[in-house]
Amino acid sequence: MALVTGLLLSGCAGDDDDPTATDSPAPSAEGSASSTPSATASAPATDVDPASVKANELALVPVMMYHVVKPEAKGEYDQTPTEFKAELERMHEADFVPITVQELVAGDIDVPAGKHPVVLTFDDSSPQQIQIGADGKPTADSAVGILEAFETANPDFRATASFYVNGSPFNDPKAVPWLVENGYEVGLHTVNHINLKQSSDATIQKELTLNSEDIKAAAPDAVVNTISLPFGISPTNKSLIRGGSYEGKSYEIDGALLVGSNPAKSPFNVDFDPYAIARIRSGPKSKPVDTDSTYWLNLLEQGKWTPYTSDGDPEKISYPSTSSVKLGEKWADKGNEYDPDGATGSSGSSSGSTSSPNPSSTTSSTPASTPKSTSSGAPSSTSTP
Repeated sequence: MALVTGLLLSGCAGDDDDPTATDSPAPSAEGSASSTPSATASAPATDVDPASVKANELALVPVMMYHVVKPEAKGEYDQTPTEFKAELERMHEADFVPITVQELVAGDIDVPAGKHPVVLTFDDSSPQQIQIGADGKPTADSAVGILEAFETANPDFRATASFYVNGSPFNDPKAVPWLVENGYEVGLHTVNHINLKQSSDATIQKELTLNSEDIKAAAPDAVVNTISLPFGISPTNKSLIRGGSYEGKSYEIDGALLVGSNPAKSPFNVDFDPYAIARIRSGPKSKPVDTDSTYWLNLLEQGKWTPYTSDGDPEKISYPSTSSVKLGEKWADKGNEYDPDGATGSSGSSSGSTSSPNPSSTTSSTPASTPKSTSSGAPSSTSTP
């Protein structure tokens, strides 16, 4: 079931039949990532006035999509190590803290007050993403090696990400066990990077069951319950990206990732669809495209969209009474609506008046897994991985 890396890379080149994330409203100037008190990821919950940090846990969560990190980056999704490091630095300076897809889908978002969650995702399990050296650690030039070194230099930027793997992941049998043991998520991308829409129900279930079983065989403690849809395309029978079986084995999926092209909705947003999670594509800075990571980070600096801002308490979901986004009913007991001028409002309320960007998506997909413990809108594109 081994795959040639070149096949995987070409397999992510896109497809006109892929709807991905679409129909996002024009950027709103409701808020920006303003500077907030620094805190350490994994910091214990403190009694912070949500108004003091402008907490908004109904706002947007950027889910970044990466593929290959290598010096000779040429593909539309590739970055050089220098570009990848610069993007990590830019996110760190904007007070982002990484979480996993699994945490996003479960609403298990535990980042310090005033900080913003970001999800780093990697498709296709290319060798450049992680290789384990003779010392038992990721090589320094791999994406994971770079991320680990960045956390060492910046302890408040948690080194975690979600990896969506195919057959023979990373061409290194030590890679998946290391990722799971060190708090990264490993999710589904099918064994052979198949187009789910062009495949039979039986083939889809075989591919996803074997994909899941391969991961668990390499890392028995792995929680495998999210998927990055190959090419960003859902199957005709959408129930198969929720679960299925093959030869007595089964898989269950709680979340599915799309390909483009805007920040994802908060899991606490009443309109959040865990099977259609939008992502922001990344790529070479020498070939920027609209709606890529540079585009969205630029808009953030300009105050054109509002990022999810934590209140520091994972047992509360704080949001200003001015938010137009409504709290999902399943989260009502944790709701903490507050007066942005300072007074805490009623729990469980979901009313609002002013706008918070609320991009929409139109395809099913999502990945999940367990990470290291840590404590809306613009034009869309149709490229796919």
